[in-house]
Amino acid sequence: MLGRSVPNVILKTRVRDESVEGPNPFRWQDVQTGDLFAGRRVVVFSLPGAFTPTCSTEQCPAFERSYDDFKALGVDDVYCISVNDAFVMFQWGKQLGLQKVKLLPDGSGDFTRRMGMLIKKNHLGFGDRSWRYAMVVDDGKIVGWFEEPGINDIGADEDPYGETMPEPVLDWLKAHPAG
Repeated sequence: MLGRSVPNVILKTRVRDESVEGPNPFRWQDVQTGDLFAGRRVVVFSLPGAFTPTCSTEQCPAFERSYDDFKALGVDDVYCISVNDAFVMFQWGKQLGLQKVKLLPDGSGDFTRRMGMLIKKNHLGFGDRSWRYAMVVDDGKIVGWFEEPGINDIGADEDPYGETMPEPVLDWLKAHPAG
């Protein structure tokens, strides 16, 4: 993964737009991942799904709590990407009270597939989902990579969470300052 460019795909997002009338003032906006990561240092973490236990109680809240530490180490933004649609990601972020971490919906799994991290969770009724990973991206290139062990597509119920906690990523950033 190291040295690879992140996939350049379109993510279908929803953005607030006060010119939209009615009780749902949002419009669709395509986000090109190549543009999102160009010229910036970002941390991206991916997880199996919104509203799932470890993702909701540990991983996403931990990155939210660590956001200022990432910023202090020269990170421009922290993104969470999941194979969920924009509506689900919005409601999940609202429920978690996220203010800093930005959620990216990979509803069709295109980004995750091109990362080589798309797995099947059919045994749980989830369908295609992401394996848990995190990365540091400099100007569209992967420079730091963190992946949970045991990636599988066979229905094992293991869902490790250790390598992709904020702490290993922060330690890597301390050892590899921007610039």
